[in-house]
Amino acid sequence: MRIVFRDFALPMHARAQPAAEAAQCANEQGKFWEFHDKLFQNQQALTDENFTKFATEIGLDTEKFGSCYSSGKFRADVQKDASDGQKVGVTGTPAFFINGRFLSGAQPFEGFKAIIDEELAK
Repeated sequence: MRIVFRDFALPMHARAQPAAEAAQCANEQGKFWEFHDKLFQNQQALTDENFTKFATEIGLDTEKFGSCYSSGKFRADVQKDASDGQKVGVTGTPAFFINGRFLSGAQPFEGFKAIIDEELAK
């Protein structure tokens, strides 16, 4: 099994794009998931100041993080992920693909299990 996480910054969330970019900067230092978790725990507090605070809390080199974030280094990558998602029918988050089979939205375990079992039976 392989899990691939792609960014899909929803346009109606003004801070989704900056948050996704900040998470990619954290990823440069091997701490994507730690930063991701901070973002989701603090969804109402997605400010540039808090991104730096979160970076400090998870042990990032904040100078490198700040330089990466302020440069917009990952802006195009995050936008490309969203564009790629739209091309394959993604309209919101979360969205999953299991062997190319699309599963949209938060789903119970049984939804994943049914698809995985069908795919394993092939």
